[in-house]
Amino acid sequence: MGEQVIITMPDGAKRLIPKGTKLKGLADQWDKEAVAAQVNGALLDLSRPVEKDATISFISIHSKKGLEILRHSASHVMAQAVKELFPTVKLTFGPSTENGFYYDFDYDRTFTTQDLEMIEKGMSDIVSKDEPFIRKEVSKEEAIKTFEEMGETYKVEHLEELPDHVSLYRQGSFLDLCEGPHIPSTGKIKAFRLLNVSGTYWRGDARNRVLQRIYGTAFPAQQALEEFLHMLEEARKRDHRKLGRELDLFSLSEEAGPGLVIYHPKGAMLRTVLEDFEKKEHLKRGYQIVIGPQLLRLELWKQSGHFENYRDKMYFTKVEDAEYGIKPMNCLAHMLIYKSQIRSYRDLPIRYFELGTVYRHEKSGELHGLLRVRGFTQDDAHILCRPDQLNDEICAIIEFIDDVMRIFGFEYEMELSTRPEKSIGADEDWERATQALLQALKMKNLPYDVNEGEGAFYGPKIDVKLKDALNRRWQCATIQVDFAMPERFDLTYVGSDGERHRPVMLHRVILGAMERFIGVLIEHYAGAFPVWLAPTQAVLMTVTDRQIPYAEGVYNQLIQKGVRAEKDFRNKKLGFKIREAQIQKIPYMLVIGDREVGERTLSPRKRSGETLKSMTVEDFIKQIESEYPTL
Repeated sequence: MGEQVIITMPDGAKRLIPKGTKLKGLADQWDKEAVAAQVNGALLDLSRPVEKDATISFISIHSKKGLEILRHSASHVMAQAVKELFPTVKLTFGPSTENGFYYDFDYDRTFTTQDLEMIEKGMSDIVSKDEPFIRKEVSKEEAIKTFEEMGETYKVEHLEELPDHVSLYRQGSFLDLCEGPHIPSTGKIKAFRLLNVSGTYWRGDARNRVLQRIYGTAFPAQQALEEFLHMLEEARKRDHRKLGRELDLFSLSEEAGPGLVIYHPKGAMLRTVLEDFEKKEHLKRGYQIVIGPQLLRLELWKQSGHFENYRDKMYFTKVEDAEYGIKPMNCLAHMLIYKSQIRSYRDLPIRYFELGTVYRHEKSGELHGLLRVRGFTQDDAHILCRPDQLNDEICAIIEFIDDVMRIFGFEYEMELSTRPEKSIGADEDWERATQALLQALKMKNLPYDVNEGEGAFYGPKIDVKLKDALNRRWQCATIQVDFAMPERFDLTYVGSDGERHRPVMLHRVILGAMERFIGVLIEHYAGAFPVWLAPTQAVLMTVTDRQIPYAEGVYNQLIQKGVRAEKDFRNKKLGFKIREAQIQKIPYMLVIGDREVGERTLSPRKRSGETLKSMTVEDFIKQIESEYPTL
C-alpha cells in the first residue's frame, strides 16, 4: 500500500486515503453537485490531488461561492466563444459579479445585438462538448512568453505585476491567465444568457484605451435563469431614472455636470419628508444636530489621513493662496466641535448628527443615476464615547437601523469589513475595534458575512445590505469604529481619576447617502410611495367649474393641516384626470361634484382604483394621519 494521508470530512469524520487522491473522487462520494473544494482553508479545483493531511469541505454549485465559481467559469467560456468568432479580439479580465459575470475585450468595432446572439450560440457549442477546465502552474517568464506569442498584450502587462509563478487554465483551444478555481467542465453551465455590452476603460482609468464589456449571467438550472430574467424586466420597469423623469422628481444634466443631482419640487419634497423624519428620530435618541463647512484647510485633511489615503476621491481648491479640500466626509468638523471645550467623562457619549453634503470624485463610467453620484448628502453621525460605552453605543445603532428598516419594509443582512491594506492606526486598536463590532453582532444574535480587507482606512465597519422588493441588495447603513482619528486630533476627556483619556469615535449612517436611498426607494416602491412619503398625497378633482369655490376651501383646509395636496380644476373629463393621477402614482384622488358640495364632503378614490365612501374633510385628514408610521 502506498503512502496515505488523513483527511477530515465535512461531518468531522477522519479517513485514511491514498496520497494523491483527486478531490473529484471524494466529492462524488459526498456531494455530486460540488464544483470545488476547500482544503485547509484554500479553494481548489476538484481535479487537484490531496497531497497531505487536510480538512476538506465541498462547494456546492447551489451555494453563493459555488455560483461565483460557475459564473467565473462561464466568463471563460464566453471569452472562448468571442475569440473563436472574432480572432483579432484582445483579452483582458473576466470576473464573476453579484448577479453574473463580464469579460472586457479590446476590439476595433462595437459588438452588436446580433454579435451577442452569435456568441451565445458559440457558448452553447462549447458547453455541449463538456470540455474540462485544466489547470497548469508555470513560471511568470513562461506565461509572458506564451501570451506574447498569442498577441495578448493586456495579459502580458498584467503578468509583469504578478509573482514568479502563476496558473493558467485551458478549456478546449482556449487558454487564460487565472487563479481559479473553476468548475470541473463546461457541461456544468446549464443555463446562461448574455445581457448587454457597454464601454469601460482598461484598469478603470479614463486615460487608457476604451474596452468593451460584455455582461452575462449563469445559473445551475433554467428555472433560476428565467426567474432572474423576469426580475430584470421588472427592474427595468422600476428603474429610478425612468420613474424620476415620469414622476418629475429629479434630473441629471450634463450642462450642470455629471453626477450632480437637481431636485425638482416633488423630489425635493420627498427628500424633505425623509430629512424631517430623520431629524425627529435622531433627536429622540439623544443626538445633537450640527453643521460643518463645505471646505476645510488642506492641513486638516493631511492630519486626518484623508489626503494620504483618500485624495483620489477628493476635490481641492485655493482661496487667497491657502489650499482647501472640499469635504468628502463630515467627521473633521465634528471633531473640531468636540475639541472646542474640555470634556468630562460625565459628558460622554456625545452624539453629533449632520445631514451633511459631501463631494467625491467618482469616475464618470461608474456614475449611475442617483445610485452613484459625485455630490450627495449623508445622514452622518459621529459618536464620541468612553471605551466602556462602546458596546452599548454599537448595539443602540443596530437597534436604530432595525427600527428604520422596518418602517420602509426592508429586510437586511450584515457584513463585517476588516482592515484594508491601505490604513492608519495601531494593530492593537484595529483588533479592539473589530472585536467590538463582533461582540455587538453576537449580542444581537445577527448573522453576518466577513468582507476581508474592505474596511475604512481608519477602522473596521459593519455594512448593512438591505433587500428591496426584488430581493436585490443595497449597501446603505454603516457602523465604523475608529481609534485612529481621536489619536490624530488629540481628542480627550477628563476621567473620574482627573486624568486625560482618549475617547473612541463611531462613524455611522442610517439611510446612508440620501440620493442613493431615494433611488432605492423609488425602485423598491416602483414610484408608488406610501402615503407618508408621497410628495403629493392627494389631488382634488372637480367634475365641473361649479365646484371650484368649494374645492378651493377644501384645498386650503388640507394644506393648513399639513396634507400635501394638489388641485386639478381643469375643464377635462373626470376619467382623464383620474388616469393622469394614477400614472403619477398619487395615493388619493378626491372627487368633488355637486353632491359633495351639497353635503360638504369629498369622495376619496385610491390609486389602486378602490373607491371609499364619502367623508368630511376632517375625517380624510384623520385617514391620512393614520397612515403615518410610528416607531
